[in-house]
Amino acid sequence: MVSGTRLGVKFYGLEFFTRSYPFLTELFSLFHPAGKKVIPDNIYDLLSPVALAHLIMGDGNASGNALVLSTDCYSLSDVVRLMNVLIIRYELVCTLHKKRENQYRIYISSRSMPRLKGIVVPYMHETMLYKLNNG
Repeated sequence: MVSGTRLGVKFYGLEFFTRSYPFLTELFSLFHPAGKKVIPDNIYDLLSPVALAHLIMGDGNASGNALVLSTDCYSLSDVVRLMNVLIIRYELVCTLHKKRENQYRIYISSRSMPRLKGIVVPYMHETMLYKLNNG
């Protein structure tokens, strides 16, 4: 625990440290070269069912009976690259939706939800299943 006084007000804070693993640094550098978020060229190999589940838990949102992946911060070519993996590797019906200028999201059709659930539900935390319309 750390504490101090700033502008006459006493404050307290908590500080902790975690382990550092080289493979995480390697993954970080794939997705953040030069400090900018990108979808790496080898996303087909990286997007395992576990990784897809984490993507949905972090950036997925239920949209009616479908799912939207909020990929707003990526370039159009990066979003298309990711969407192609969803279509080719996982055989999902996906479309590209423009949110704003230079902001694109991936819409996974309600027709693909049973297939998607079969792929990712085993790897999702129960508190995140609402994103797949599982209540």
